Amino acid sequence: MISVHQLPLTPDGQTPVRAITIAGSDSGGGAGIEADLRTMALCGVHATVALTAVTVQNSLGVSSFHPVPPQTVGDQIRAVAGDIGIGAAKTGMLATADIIAAVVTACEEMGIGRDARIPLVVDPVSASMHGDKLLADEAMDTLVNRLFPIATVVTPNLDEVLLLTDISVTDEQTQRDAAVALHAMGPRFALVKGGHLRTSRQSPDVLYDGVDFLEISEPRFDTVHDHGAGDTLASAMTCALAHGFTVPDAVTFGKRWVTRCLRASYPLGAGHGPVSPLWRLGAS
Repeated sequence: MISVHQLPLTPDGQTPVRAITIAGSDSGGGAGIEADLRTMALCGVHATVALTAVTVQNSLGVSSFHPVPPQTVGDQIRAVAGDIGIGAAKTGMLATADIIAAVVTACEEMGIGRDARIPLVVDPVSASMHGDKLLADEAMDTLVNRLFPIATVVTPNLDEVLLLTDISVTDEQTQRDAAVALHAMGPRFALVKGGHLRTSRQSPDVLYDGVDFLEISEPRFDTVHDHGAGDTLASAMTCALAHGFTVPDAVTFGKRWVTRCLRASYPLGAGHGPVSPLWRLGAS
């Protein structure tokens, strides 16, 4: 059984495995690059960054965002991958079609993607948990037609699944139908997260590789403090891939990691608090 303690912490003085998060900043510190950095550090990974946008947000929502110039986004990826080296990459908020195109070009140049040596986790962030838009309308076609085909695995939430596939996931069959539809868009694997769809006690996710379905289920933890759960899951998967896990094992690790982080979530501000990987600081 894969444990949330399984990823090793690197001894002092030794270089840990590296990964890159290509995503936006959350000024409230609960999601986005801030959530990625917390998870990656506590999974024993040296995190590098390609910042795509600066958001103005807190626990109540996102009031605005400001994209980084596309060339700068791509150049961050090239600078990191060309010098420091990375074992895996993930994308989060990409904001605009031009940024997505710049990310795809840089990833292809640096050997990042489904058919390259460096796996790529794509979290197709289109809106915050409060429903605030984080992706320009015209960017969706670029996301599907250019980024999905180079993705090792895509990890949309259920609102994003509906937006991408027109499938409302309500049970096991529609969850599998959505996974098939997402896989047809080009990624090597499609992950459809289940939340509390089928039972009140379990949270079932389905991973599809074009042939087989794998269900990964964990006990559901009922909390309103779940800000950054999707980012944390995708980051944990990226860490496991950087450590050399297979995609199914990385997804299983990520699922168990985010479940543990939900148990450690805490209130913050007047709205939704974040999931928290800080539990590992006290873990033996």
